[in-house]
Amino acid sequence: MTKNTNNTRTTDENTNTNRTGTVLVTGATGKTGRRVAERLEARGATVRAGSRSGATPFDWESVDTWAPALRGADTAYVNYYPDLAAPGAAEAMRTFGELAAANGVRRLTLLSGRGEPDAVRAEEALRAGLGSSGAELTVVRASFFAQNFTEGALADGVAAGTLAFPAGETAEPFIHADDLADVIVATLTEDGHAGLLHEVTGPRLLTFAEVAAELSAASGVKVSYVPLTEGEYASLLQAFGLPAPEAQWLSALFTMLLDGHNAAVTDGVKRVLGREPRDFTTFAAEVWA
Repeated sequence: MTKNTNNTRTTDENTNTNRTGTVLVTGATGKTGRRVAERLEARGATVRAGSRSGATPFDWESVDTWAPALRGADTAYVNYYPDLAAPGAAEAMRTFGELAAANGVRRLTLLSGRGEPDAVRAEEALRAGLGSSGAELTVVRASFFAQNFTEGALADGVAAGTLAFPAGETAEPFIHADDLADVIVATLTEDGHAGLLHEVTGPRLLTFAEVAAELSAASGVKVSYVPLTEGEYASLLQAFGLPAPEAQWLSALFTMLLDGHNAAVTDGVKRVLGREPRDFTTFAAEVWA
């Protein structure tokens, strides 16, 4: 059962920001990391933006960068790349947790995915790595991002009028990345989220064909949904230069996630933020305003 905080903010934001101290944001140039960093800075927090090429070097493939980035941080947003269900993620999370505990990090929020058994193992590994340090851990499991159609690997295809994906006729409650970032910032800066799991989605289920129709209406450019098999999508990814093992793993992950077991909405955003999440129509209108 998903645990959530209540939907009323009772703490003062300035006080919470002061208690946040220095925040390490991993993946600070990505969809969620960038938004989280911007919101924290707007609140006056000291943000340590971790990325491969930034002022704070941080690379999930280079464990030597983890401890220096964690040193002196009070709080951390943990956004694992390429996905928390990826091979090796659980081992990485355990090590990261041990280093976070050793460096005195007292509050962490981990981004996870809905309905991913391997991601759950990585969540548990991070918790085990933190051990008895007393560090607070909050897990936020999110649905498929609406921004994946405009900022990610699908963006070029959508711009050219084709949405090709192995989703069949499955519906998904796409979440606005701004809503997700707001939830993450709340868990980092406000009390009452320690040890909780927040499962967040958008307010409405849409099939990928319906997404294509929404994008067409907002952009004025006809976008057609082309359903692919797992094998066809893996071949497409390879054609774009992704190594075969990674392409096959990613295609299998998407196929599993979109087999229907995630086709339900939650009230996680409202419980954390006290408001409804943004609808996909709102997202599309914002992009092509």
